[in-house]
Amino acid sequence: MAKEDLIEMEGVVAEVFPESRFKVVLNNGVEITAYASGKMQKNRIRVLAGDRVTVEMSPYDLTKGRVSFRHKDERAPGSAPMNNGQRPGGQRRR
Repeated sequence: MAKEDLIEMEGVVAEVFPESRFKVVLNNGVEITAYASGKMQKNRIRVLAGDRVTVEMSPYDLTKGRVSFRHKDERAPGSAPMNNGQRPGGQRRR
């Protein structure tokens, strides 16, 4: 199977599981299980619940996929806002 055969879709991470696995709800409403791609693991890109992601799927099994990209600053509607890396009480790490 060549890279051209993959199906790319966007979705929102609904749940985070151990070992870089996620439950992703695609834009068409379908839930799939996905894992973080090797480049995302190598570069330590964190994926949290509520993140918008791009998922690659094989046309042979549309229930599993690989998270290939996390979209920056595009949290899903209704997810908790981030505190911009600050600690509680506005303290900074020295």
